[in-house]
Amino acid sequence: MIIDLRSDTVTKPSKGMLDAMMSAEVGDDVFREDPTMNALEERIATMFGKEKALFFPSGSMANQVAIKLHTQPGDQVICDKYAHIYNYEVGGVAFHSGATCKLLDGHRGMFTARQVEEAISPSAYYYSQSRLVEVENTTNKGGGACWDFSEIEKIKTVCKTHDLGFHLDGARLWNAMVAKNETPLQYGAAFDSISVCLSKGLGCPVGSVLLGDEILMEKSLSLRKLFGGNMRQVGYLAAAGLYALDHQVERLAEDHKKAKEIGAVLAQLSFIKKVEPIETNIIIFELNDDVDEAHFLNQLLEKNIHIIGMGSGKLRMVTHLDYTDQMHDKLLNELGSI
Repeated sequence: MIIDLRSDTVTKPSKGMLDAMMSAEVGDDVFREDPTMNALEERIATMFGKEKALFFPSGSMANQVAIKLHTQPGDQVICDKYAHIYNYEVGGVAFHSGATCKLLDGHRGMFTARQVEEAISPSAYYYSQSRLVEVENTTNKGGGACWDFSEIEKIKTVCKTHDLGFHLDGARLWNAMVAKNETPLQYGAAFDSISVCLSKGLGCPVGSVLLGDEILMEKSLSLRKLFGGNMRQVGYLAAAGLYALDHQVERLAEDHKKAKEIGAVLAQLSFIKKVEPIETNIIIFELNDDVDEAHFLNQLLEKNIHIIGMGSGKLRMVTHLDYTDQMHDKLLNELGSI
């Protein structure tokens, strides 16, 4: 038995999802003639109360196109120092959009409206002008933390006052909404653009969707082509997304429960220095200073347990739909025996 907790991206389509994919009605999506993809995009747009949705092969591409829609070369994007768009998208903000990032020192990847207000550039011509505020929910590097929605609303007010765009990297937004009992319509009303991932907690093999109103999204299709993201009979992937929305959203609560149980066991182990608070499906923890990280990871590998290091002494586990009850019991027992 291999227990793979490196990410919630390691999941494979369930039999039900595969059946839905294989029976999908498809067409040429470049001509916008794939009926299953059209149905997925329309459904997600309606869920969030947005006018337009567009499917992308990855969340990074969806985020980068969103940034390009909001900015011009030389502009500034305000985001947290932990932000995925800054740390894990290969400098795409600079490469694709010619923009720069103003990094905020938030708490576990989350900042305040006051910090945004203070970060906005003066209007003098020699400053990079602030154009976009970006939020990530849940925060990956922050350990799956969920934003306080009231703070999001305060940031939205700052953005409206200063004519700034407001983008949500919702790679694990489904987890946040389940954990906090929030709705897509709440998020659609708060943000100008949203990227939501289908291949993490929802278990699809690939795909993210970018949402926004018609005027903002006007160039999204041509930018997706520019980025190399156009695909043809993509309805097979859309069918996976539709199946996931029907069957694999509410079950995210199971992943959250297991993550908290793992965290409780880790907190009791003498060689663990710290376990970050756990709200969703991500567990981030640190070893004591006298414990060799490579040795610890090798011990886990010998037991067929796969996790990853995030740098700066932080280790990560992520629960997901392919992490079974049997695996969970084995992991808890193995952790206690190290």
